[in-house]
Amino acid sequence: MISSRSAIEFSSSSSSPLSLSVASHQSIAAYQSHSLYIFLSCSLTPRAPAKSAMGSDLLYEIHQNAYIKLVLHSIKHKSSAVNGVLLGTTSASGGLVEIDDAIPLFHSQLGILPPLEIALFMIEEYCRGKESSIVGYFHANERIDDAELGSVPKNIADHIHQYFPQCALLLLDAKKLKALPKSKDRSPVMQLYTKDASRSWKLAGSNGNCQLTFKEPEPNKVLLDYISSEKWKEIQDFDDHLDDISKDWLNKELFA
Repeated sequence: MISSRSAIEFSSSSSSPLSLSVASHQSIAAYQSHSLYIFLSCSLTPRAPAKSAMGSDLLYEIHQNAYIKLVLHSIKHKSSAVNGVLLGTTSASGGLVEIDDAIPLFHSQLGILPPLEIALFMIEEYCRGKESSIVGYFHANERIDDAELGSVPKNIADHIHQYFPQCALLLLDAKKLKALPKSKDRSPVMQLYTKDASRSWKLAGSNGNCQLTFKEPEPNKVLLDYISSEKWKEIQDFDDHLDDISKDWLNKELFA
């Protein structure tokens, strides 16, 4: 079992599905582990790729509440990196991925394996019997000037991609979010990454065949209203739930 005091940095390895580097307070030791691979193999429900999912245009449509929930989570913990899971459905043709909900995960030690295992297991259980399933991953970096897609979001998204080939990887554009009150931009304050034919994560638009759009007409206007009313103080993530099980990681009352 990995200590909760250890920081994990994911990296690829030719001899193992994942290689995990652990930085402890006393020393830095390298070791290899199959645990995340095995866990995701057991917990994520495999889904066959739709016929038109590869090699054709893909549209990702995010619902207002899912979008706002992710942004409020990043605002509440603006000095920390945060992450979350995207829930949704796909059209019969596979050309549309509809993101209808989001689950805020962590605001501290995002790479720690045991809490991630628990969270993904509970999310899969929550999705059982529903039309929605895990369709992607969201990440916000710690610094506003950091627009790099790091190894932790790539590797978590890699494993979601194994079971959902149209997986969306959303990265918060912190500079765009900061400028939103003045710019009145109507586009998402997130960058969409998808896997291309080379199996690398590429920014949508660089190959011209993927887009992220809103389901509703004015989500940014609603978002600004929520920010001004400090609605972000009410958001709860899985970190909060682990500290206090009375905290609702589904945030069912957030938009009530």
